Amino acid sequence: MKITDYFLILLSTFILGVNYVAVKIGVAEFPPLFMVALRFTIVASILIWFAKAPGKYFPAVLLFSFTMGLLHFGLIFIGFERVDASLVAIIFQLGVPFSVIFARIFLGEDFGWWRWVGIGIAFSGAVLIAGAPQSSSNLFYLMIVLISIIAWGIASIQIRHMADYDAISLSAWMTLLAAPQLYLASVLLETGQISAAMEASISAWGAVFFTAIGASIIGYGLWYHLIGKYTVNKIIPFGFLAPLFGIASAVILLGESMTTITIIGTVLILSGVMIVQMRSLAKPSAKPSERHDQAPLA
Repeated sequence: MKITDYFLILLSTFILGVNYVAVKIGVAEFPPLFMVALRFTIVASILIWFAKAPGKYFPAVLLFSFTMGLLHFGLIFIGFERVDASLVAIIFQLGVPFSVIFARIFLGEDFGWWRWVGIGIAFSGAVLIAGAPQSSSNLFYLMIVLISIIAWGIASIQIRHMADYDAISLSAWMTLLAAPQLYLASVLLETGQISAAMEASISAWGAVFFTAIGASIIGYGLWYHLIGKYTVNKIIPFGFLAPLFGIASAVILLGESMTTITIIGTVLILSGVMIVQMRSLAKPSAKPSERHDQAPLA
């Protein structure tokens, strides 16, 4: 890899890590579903000009917009209201084990016992974190985050059926189709959207635009650019930097703290995920479908 590409991948993972903090700042002033809808509106209005029409993939993209857009993003933003950004950054990594499990269930993919070991280690870390004092008081919202990660795992399987549909077009149409669903859900389940939009601070609006332009367009754009330029097994290991940047930025910018139990749980989750991913990336190249579902979405 070129030195400039190392810089770009560090920039990408740093942006995606700080994104956890941006979401936390945003949901402090915006209803969470409404904030996701605003984010997707901004993203769609920019990317749609560069997107290819989904064509035969439209039904699959519509279903994907529901699973990834409404369920995953909607639920995880709700979880952000009560769960520390650092914890969300950690728990989000369980998306990889879930995607492997769903690939086994729905696609019949086989994998060796090492990946089962990795999955077991990762989930043991999650159980440890869920039982920590700082998590038990917000266990309901932590479960909401976990459900959103399950939705991410299901969405990663849906992507397999759109392997030759490029990431920019998929992101553009996913956000375009998911935005109305999120606005409707917000109207039905939330209040105070107009007052929030009119009274939100500069930092809150900055958070919305950072999640949209910084994370969704620049952060993911760089990530997909590099995955398209190099084999997946050269890029994916750097994905572990995103949660680390997320934890560090949450501690520094939000003043969050991590207990010994949380740190041990974090190590277990990241170690388990690393085992799962490294075993799947042992081959020298990857299929297009693998390029999508290995992205460190957040």
